[in-house]
Order: sequence, then C-alpha cells, then structure tokens
Amino acid sequence: MLDPYGLHLDWQVIHEAGQSSSIEIFLNFPIADINRNVLWRNPDKVDPRQARRMTRFWGDESWRESLYPPENTLFGEIQKKTNNETVARVFGERLRATAGFKYVPEPMPMRNSKKAVVYYLFFASHKPVAAHIVTSIFGKYRDRGL
Repeated sequence: MLDPYGLHLDWQVIHEAGQSSSIEIFLNFPIADINRNVLWRNPDKVDPRQARRMTRFWGDESWRESLYPPENTLFGEIQKKTNNETVARVFGERLRATAGFKYVPEPMPMRNSKKAVVYYLFFASHKPVAAHIVTSIFGKYRDRGL
C-alpha cells in the first residue's frame, strides 16, 4: 500500500514494483494535491518547486503534455488543463506502459464529505485474478457517497 501525503512519492518506487513482476500495489493517487499545486488553468504560474514535486511523482516531464493538451483557438494554440478523470486515466496508462504492470483496473474515486474527489485508489498487478477481484470490489463501492 503506497499512501503518500500528497505528491511525496518518488516514481522510482512505483517503477521498481512494476518491474519486479512480483509486487501488487494499491496507490492513493493525490489528485487534490495535484489540483491545488500543479493543475492550474495557467501552467506558467505554477511554482517551480511544485512542478518538480509533480515530475518526481510522475517520473518525468511527460505530465506537462498529458495534463495540458494543446487546443486551437481563434487566437492560436493554448494549453488547457485537463480534468481529473483524464489525469487518472493517463496515470493508469503510465502504470501499464512505463512501470510495467500488466493489469491496472479503473481506479476508485475517493470522495470527501462534500463529494469532491480527493484521491484515486489505484490497484496495479501482474495477475489477472487479482485485477478481477479488485475490479469487482471497486464496482460495488464506486458510486457510494454520490
């Protein structure tokens, strides 16, 4: 169980677990910290220290392109921040493609008392039966608290 307090986890830990082929992880993905400190409407205004924390957590600078896709407007191309669901989806893809986990079910959004998503609970494994079990459990509780 990886339960960082915000963006205080080094990608190397996740990557090593994925490469080992013998470790399954649950990860509390800190979307509230990402929104509060990194995923701003204007990415140029993000504090460089916060951007470095995100890079350490994400593992490289690819988060900048993934979370701020370019959008063409009448005034040219701008970077527009993405939504929480897309951030979670892209990170799940990263767990598969970069860390090497074979099975990464859709994460469970974990909400506060005001129903805002504060983190996503990810599961990543190399075993299909484990992913099937967790998918079943997540399915039972996914809409709780809505």
